[in-house]
Amino acid sequence: MASSSAVAPAVAHLGPRYKWVALTNTTLGVLIVTINMSILLIALPDIFRGIALDPLRPENISYLLWLIMGYLVVTAVLVVTFGRVGDMYGRTRMYTLGFAVFTVFSILLAVTWLQGDAGAIWLISMRVLQGIGGALLLANSTAILTDAFPARQRGLALGINSIAAIAGSFLGLIIGGVLAPVAWHLVFIVSVPIGVVGTIWASAKLKETSERHEGRIDWWGNVTFAVGLIAVLMGITYGIQPYGGHVMGWTSPTVLVCLIGGVVVLGIFVAIERRIPHPMFHLSLFSIRSFTAGNIANLLSALGRGGLQFILIIWLQGIWLPRHGYDYESTPLWAGIYMVPLTIGFLVAGPISGFLSDRHGARWYAAGGMIVAAASFLAMGFLPVDFPYPLFAVLLAVNGLAMGLFSSPNRASIMNSVPARQRGAAAGMTATFMNGATVLSIGIFFSMLILGLASTLPAALFGGLTGQGVPADVAGRIAELPPVSTLFAALLGYNPIETLLGPGVLAQVGPEQAGFLTGRSFFPELISGPFADGLFLALGFAAACCFVAAIASLFDTAKPSVQEAEAPGEALGHEAPEPAVGSRPVAVAGRILAPDEGPAAAVLTLVDAGGHEADRATTDDAGHFTLSADGRAGDYLVIATPRGGAAAPAVTRVTVNGSPVRIDVVLRERAALPR
Repeated sequence: MASSSAVAPAVAHLGPRYKWVALTNTTLGVLIVTINMSILLIALPDIFRGIALDPLRPENISYLLWLIMGYLVVTAVLVVTFGRVGDMYGRTRMYTLGFAVFTVFSILLAVTWLQGDAGAIWLISMRVLQGIGGALLLANSTAILTDAFPARQRGLALGINSIAAIAGSFLGLIIGGVLAPVAWHLVFIVSVPIGVVGTIWASAKLKETSERHEGRIDWWGNVTFAVGLIAVLMGITYGIQPYGGHVMGWTSPTVLVCLIGGVVVLGIFVAIERRIPHPMFHLSLFSIRSFTAGNIANLLSALGRGGLQFILIIWLQGIWLPRHGYDYESTPLWAGIYMVPLTIGFLVAGPISGFLSDRHGARWYAAGGMIVAAASFLAMGFLPVDFPYPLFAVLLAVNGLAMGLFSSPNRASIMNSVPARQRGAAAGMTATFMNGATVLSIGIFFSMLILGLASTLPAALFGGLTGQGVPADVAGRIAELPPVSTLFAALLGYNPIETLLGPGVLAQVGPEQAGFLTGRSFFPELISGPFADGLFLALGFAAACCFVAAIASLFDTAKPSVQEAEAPGEALGHEAPEPAVGSRPVAVAGRILAPDEGPAAAVLTLVDAGGHEADRATTDDAGHFTLSADGRAGDYLVIATPRGGAAAPAVTRVTVNGSPVRIDVVLRERAALPR
């Protein structure tokens, strides 16, 4: 039996202001999630001092990494599941629950009283649980927005929402840098009032504007996906740590088991999803060209920019800021401030590109954004390590503009391409690609930087230290330390040489040499050459990812007028002119779906009450169609005849009264012939 839905009338009766309520609340939700992705980067030194733990001791590096990565890992793993659950039980309900969960665990993080190892384990555990709330918010916010806004305004809405996602990651640096020196607990408390307001506001104002769709939780799919993805991300996390006599752990049996085993389990997950009736990961969506191209571009974009934030922070904190007179302790905050042009560029381009792509399609805006981003990464690679800041700021702003130019059209195209019933799952899949690629990007960028440092830093360290009177045996021991310790010291705002030598060695060399060694010029000048080697590799990789993302974006050939008719709620309110088929007004618009809810190819016939054919059409690659009744109101039958005979024809009755009627038709399996 055919299934149809008309979601938008539920939006129409909420009034024209509802979509703006949905936009402001979901933007607040995305902002709080992404701020907390980066707020700890600047605050970590104060947090570790607060729990009396040295994060740079070899046995504590894992605590440091999991405080940074645990939140990202759990959001990457759970967003698909929570998107699917939102489709089944209500997107607004799951979103509001996400605000509440996020707030509760923000409070528990803020009241941390434990010290040492116990304190680190508590913080990591609460961060992981806080990430569950973040995953609920991320998984459902995009779908809520897509339901609330008509197709002609979706790019603008998602563009504004995207601004919050990108801007939040940089605002977190500044907020953490300002609050942590005052009291490190404030880093977590700052989220509590926002979470309380967001929870109450979402509960009172957001409404369910989409039909819930029956289904069952795909337990096997959830388990295999979680196990596989967690294993891969754990392998990446431990791969950048030293192992044995190696500067990184990519040859460690544990890392190899995690990576290989994780890929095998993910392969099993794909096999499961292809065979069950209610999968968590709708692989059939990849038969939609725009969805596939958009997600490939989204993944590559995140892969190119994800780890770059860490590289730029190390560049500023470890080299540029000290050479320009900033104390190491103040460099984390100033690094966040000096990266503001990146956020400004995104703030400018995001809404504009979303608005323009609503009118002209996403293809050229998304591809153009990625080409400009690739060019800006390459230009950064040719900067001297001690760059002139105005030029660096311009390149940051251009990169932000490019990312904004890409992000809004990309998200709008992805969400416009899928059926309304699958928007939660689609948003979760897209968020998984982005978050998973971000974690992978961090591993790749750190690996490239460490490789560049490992080839030349030991000799530079040994020569520089012995030249200032450090005993050869001490200099040799320090030169043999894995570069990751030096990188983390710079990332956390510690004085790297003071941390590596310790007070005992500094006392031996005398006050003059000690002052020079721990000053603002020795280490930055020492590391500049080795750092430049790794930096050029990392930026070249980022540029390559963006260039391939531009190519993928060119395969998105969908046009707004073809992908989706104007939302009926908007048409009922007469806020926009009716779409047209050629020069004729649209009577019926919608999508034909196969039994597995992927797009289906069919011939559509519109038949009036007298049995006469009013119009005939075929579906496009994404299953969309439009039919015209030449402006005649009345009762009609929409007959969907599938091509190839894979399913039975479907008949849906509609009433045309001057406004376009939106239907999504799910074909049923063709009954087997009797023997």
